[in-house]
Amino acid sequence: MLYYLFTWLDKQFDFPGAGVFQYISFRAAMAVIGSLVISLLFGKKIINYIRKKQIGETVRELGLDGQTQKAGTPTMGGLIILAAIIIPTLLFAKLNNVYIILMLVSTVWLGAIGFLDDYIKVFKRNKEGLKGKFKVIGQVGIGLIVGITLYFHPDVTTKDRISTSGQSSYSIDAAITSKKELQVPKYSEEETKSIKTTIPFVKNNEFDYNVIVRWICDDCNKWGWIVFIPMVILIVTAVSNGANITDGIDGLATGTSAIIGTTLGILAYVSGNTVFADYLNIMYIPHSGELVIFIAAFVGACIGFLWYNSFPAQVFMGDTGSLALGGIIAVFAIAIRKELLIPILCGIFLIENVSVIMQVYYFKYQKKRRGIEFAKANRLFKMAPLHHHYQKVGFHESKIVSRFWIIGIMLAVLTIVTLKLR
Repeated sequence: MLYYLFTWLDKQFDFPGAGVFQYISFRAAMAVIGSLVISLLFGKKIINYIRKKQIGETVRELGLDGQTQKAGTPTMGGLIILAAIIIPTLLFAKLNNVYIILMLVSTVWLGAIGFLDDYIKVFKRNKEGLKGKFKVIGQVGIGLIVGITLYFHPDVTTKDRISTSGQSSYSIDAAITSKKELQVPKYSEEETKSIKTTIPFVKNNEFDYNVIVRWICDDCNKWGWIVFIPMVILIVTAVSNGANITDGIDGLATGTSAIIGTTLGILAYVSGNTVFADYLNIMYIPHSGELVIFIAAFVGACIGFLWYNSFPAQVFMGDTGSLALGGIIAVFAIAIRKELLIPILCGIFLIENVSVIMQVYYFKYQKKRRGIEFAKANRLFKMAPLHHHYQKVGFHESKIVSRFWIIGIMLAVLTIVTLKLR
């Protein structure tokens, strides 16, 4: 909203300083500041309101050190995160941008599913919350909306490089050394519809989903959506649930999401900027640079919420926050054509998900082969997901969180390195 106001003031009255709102970097900085202010200043008021309404966490007895002390801690704190993302985005982003609209819809949609789950747990005193099948239906629903929009919307396009010999049309380093003016990167004037994405560690690191159906017939490119949309649904559901499972100890999901969000912000900026996209020899996605404002608000919201969510937590985000965080990360990665980097970037979410799956199937296997008593006494992990296993081993949750963050940073660096490591 402020973008349109200051653009109008700049054009109509040549208002001093109004032109700075044309810069993505400035608006992204303002979005970070705005989200931090909302999280830190209004977060406390929201926590006090939640506590006043006795919206506290019901903690299951898991035999973990310090677990019972968390009973009664205010939950549904994901509302703080949602507010700190949505409000700065509405203020500083271009609201007619298809990517911004899609991110806002995804945030509200998944936040609503999580809120409904928390509401049933807290107010209806039902520990199971929203039934799993309804969560999945909601996740599939937003995945379907995202997939259809990204496939069919006319503003979701890419531009093909026309540089010769497959090399960058110029070198930033060489230009700085020679002090010559940077050349304009060479891209086609025409924006094209495609469902290409980035694939890591490959020289020409683009993968076209149409390849999967192209072998059937010569004119099967128009049927690429049969592969693309289910892939989107799978990614959104998997990452959303991964973040939900990771949210088990103070600050783990929040800090991990902030690291992932920062990395996605870098990838969005270079993908939406012709200079850096050409230099890095990666796909240029018109209009996607605006996503930097959204992800800046996302990172600011996570860091601001961490103020209250770090050990010992004053508030839990609940499913209201965790489902939204994972879904936002998934949709954002798909929008900037980096979804195949998710197994690396979201490695923490992945291993948490996999640990639960392994625990369940190993238990069933041992139960069938050697009986229930043997299966109970010889579980693969002492407890799943993985962070609870380390708690059972005897690590303090602060140490677990810190080490998971370090691993998350390493994975983030590796993700960025894949832009050049081919």
